Amino acid sequence: MTDDQVIRSGRRVLRMETDALAGVEQRLGEGFARAVALIVRASGRVIVSGVGKSGLIARKIAATLTSTGTPATFLHPVESLHGDLGMVGDSDVAILLSKSGESEEILNLLVHLKRFGVATIALTGNMSSTLARDCDAVLDGGVREEACPHDLAPTTSTTAALALGDALAVVILEQKGFRREDFARIHPGGALGRRLLLRVRDIMETDRLPLLGEGATIREAVVPLARRRGIVIITGADAQIRGVFTAGDLTRLMEKDDTPFDVRLADVMTRTPKVAQAEELASAVVYRMEQIGIIVMPVTDSEGRVVGVVHLHDLMRAGVA
Repeated sequence: MTDDQVIRSGRRVLRMETDALAGVEQRLGEGFARAVALIVRASGRVIVSGVGKSGLIARKIAATLTSTGTPATFLHPVESLHGDLGMVGDSDVAILLSKSGESEEILNLLVHLKRFGVATIALTGNMSSTLARDCDAVLDGGVREEACPHDLAPTTSTTAALALGDALAVVILEQKGFRREDFARIHPGGALGRRLLLRVRDIMETDRLPLLGEGATIREAVVPLARRRGIVIITGADAQIRGVFTAGDLTRLMEKDDTPFDVRLADVMTRTPKVAQAEELASAVVYRMEQIGIIVMPVTDSEGRVVGVVHLHDLMRAGVA
């Protein structure tokens, strides 16, 4: 094959998988809602099972559920019949993957799960299959054809199953109110978890803060604005914040007034500035900065006293942004 043929073939596979996912999205309906409800209501674990390539996807779905706050485990359908059913309880819910819905191993496991009183969810490409008929909820992972030129190797079908598993995990975490802090708590050993747990106090500047009183003038603010990253914080005698004045404010003032240097900061400052709290998560501050469109914030303690300044660039270096 020439390079052009290789590229065209690769694009064909991606296009087929994209089209397959679009079809799965269009068919997503009440079965998905029932599956989510079964998992959210379950007081036990989610048991995920499949054979072959479906088994590999089942492992990934179990891992994704677990990492997003829903305890889950993979159960091999063959090993389950040789003792591993001991891990299953009647408060569990099972997701069973089979493209055909007629896999003997999965159907044998289904019989025993029903005997245990376990709620079951089928993820299958055949909505008229035995598996689909006998489960409590069904997810339609059907695809028109595999990307394999012989329509044999599981490709589009496994992509569809994986995407449905991701959809389940994400909607369930939304239903449960799973937060960034919760994600960090169960990923303490990873860099992602460490970043998510960073507080503003871990990143903020505390030395030589650009603080001025309400009686200060623009003339007194020019040097701190240049040296302290574009912000001056105006405080009262109690160290509580009264307002902020930024480099952008200075630019806008100079466009209106050729001689602004004797203007009092109290007359032009922003009196209700956006501030960060020293103890809040740095990731939450990044979100607010992006929503508001600012790059620097004063940091206050619980009593409103200025204790630092946090800059978007520092948050980016810390890996939070």
